[in-house]
Formats: sequence, C-alpha cells, structure tokens
Amino acid sequence: MIGWALRWALVWCAIAVVCVAAINNIRWLPSPGAAKPEIVASADNPAEMPSPAAVNTLVYPADARGHILIDAVVNGAPVRFLLDTGASLVILTPADALATGINPRQLAFDERASTANGPVRMAAVSLREVRLGQLSIADVPAAVIANLNISLLGMSFLTRLQSYEMRNGKLTITW
Repeated sequence: MIGWALRWALVWCAIAVVCVAAINNIRWLPSPGAAKPEIVASADNPAEMPSPAAVNTLVYPADARGHILIDAVVNGAPVRFLLDTGASLVILTPADALATGINPRQLAFDERASTANGPVRMAAVSLREVRLGQLSIADVPAAVIANLNISLLGMSFLTRLQSYEMRNGKLTITW
C-alpha cells in the first residue's frame, strides 16, 4: 500500500516539475509581434562600431581569435578594452591610466592580484565614468597593473549592467 502511494506521489511530482518547466519556457519566448534586433557589425570586420540592436542594447562581434575588443571612453579618453569575465575589476594599462587622467607614478602599487600569468602588484583606482556608446556607468572600481598589453573590461563594470550574453560569437550588452 505504501509503495503504491509513493509511486503515485512521485508521478504527480514529476508532472508538476514538467508543468513548471513548460510554463517558465513559455514565459521566455518572444511575443509574436516582437521585432528581431538588427545586427550590423560582423565578425569579418571587428573594427566596425557595435550596432544598436534594440533600445539600450549594444552588440560586439568577436574577432577571429574569439576575443571581444571594445572601444570605450574612460574619464573622457578613448580606451580599447579586451572583455575579460575572469577579471574581478576593470584593469588599465599604465598608458591608458595616464590617458584617463590617472598618473601611474603617483599610485601606490601595494595590492596583489592573482592572474593567469601569476601574482601581480596593482594599484586600486576609481574611474569617474566608463562609456560605451550611449551607455554610461559612473564610479567604476578599477586597478592599474604594470606590464599589461591591453586594458581589461572586467566584472566591476559588467555586474553594473542589466545583462550581458555571449552567443554565436557576439557579445550583447543590455542596460
């Protein structure tokens, strides 16, 4: 008797799980009249500007190596970033820091960070503004690291977005 009741309880639990999963999938389907975003930038020409795919959305194509390079304006100065979701902070090269009004010679490189290339010394800074097209994020925690070839757009910027997604060789940023 108990075995029979447990089997039926398991069957009804499975049915409930399937129903909840189906309802959640239906909620995420686009509405029938929703317009698909137009993406102008292509992986063949990574120098193209990101395309405004929809309101408050930017799309960046990956280059031939699968890297996302993003041209931004930091504290009013142009900076080219490599997207790095493994970086906790936005990281600036000394040259990019200088261009943004931060003098690396006046910084105290008294903090340590673990990188793929081993431990490095860094100087913590705060960026007044990081701008990508119409998107502007203020007071972004960052750091300056010596001996870096390109600045990194890390999680201290990405977590301030509504969402970001990498799909089919394209990064989509929504705010």
